[in-house]
Amino acid sequence: MTEQKQGSREGVRILPSADVDDRAEIGTGTSVWHLAQVREGARIGRNVVIGRGAYIGPDVPVGDNCKIQNHALVYEPAVLEPGVFVGPAVVLTNDHYPRAVNADGTPKSAHDWTPVGVTLREGAAVGARSVCVAPVTVGRWALVAAGSVVTKDVPDFALVAGVPARRIRWVGKAGAPLEDRGEGLFVCPKDGSEYVEIDGVLKEKA
Repeated sequence: MTEQKQGSREGVRILPSADVDDRAEIGTGTSVWHLAQVREGARIGRNVVIGRGAYIGPDVPVGDNCKIQNHALVYEPAVLEPGVFVGPAVVLTNDHYPRAVNADGTPKSAHDWTPVGVTLREGAAVGARSVCVAPVTVGRWALVAAGSVVTKDVPDFALVAGVPARRIRWVGKAGAPLEDRGEGLFVCPKDGSEYVEIDGVLKEKA
C-alpha cells in the first residue's frame, strides 16, 4: 500500500515526495506522484492523475478524470475541463511577453505583469513536449500533435500539428483521425460515430 503524505485526505494517493499545498483541494480517487507540486488554491477533481514532476499553479481548476503526465507545467490561470490529457513535458504558458526585468532593469514582481492563461476544453489532448502560448483555447476533443507550438485557438475536434500548429485533420472523441465521406460527412474508423462539417465547424451528427 502506497503511503499517503496527507492522511486527512481520504481516498487520495499522494506520494511522500510530492508537494501538495494544504490549501489545495484534491478529489477522491486522485493520484499525485513523485516530486509533483500542486500549489495553493488549486482545485483538482476526482480520478485525476498528476504525474512525476508535474506542476499545477495556484488556483488552477482541473476537472474530473484528467491526466497530467510527467514533468508537465500547468501555469496559472490555466483552466482544464474534465477528461483533458496533458502529455509529458507539455508547457501551458502564462506570459505573452515574458521578461525577467522591467525596462529600468529592476526585477519583475507579481505586480509588474498580468498573467494570461491556456484553456483546455472537455476531452482535449495535448501531445508530449508541446507548448501552448497563452492566451489560447484548445477546443473540445481537439488533439495537439506532439512537439507542436499552439499560438491560436484550436477548434473543437481539430487535429493540429507543427510550429506554429495548424489544423491538418479532424478527430473524433475516440482520438482517431476521421474519414472524409464527402459532402461534409466524417466517420470515425474506431467506433463508427459520425460528424458533420458546416462552414469549417465540425459537430457530432444528430
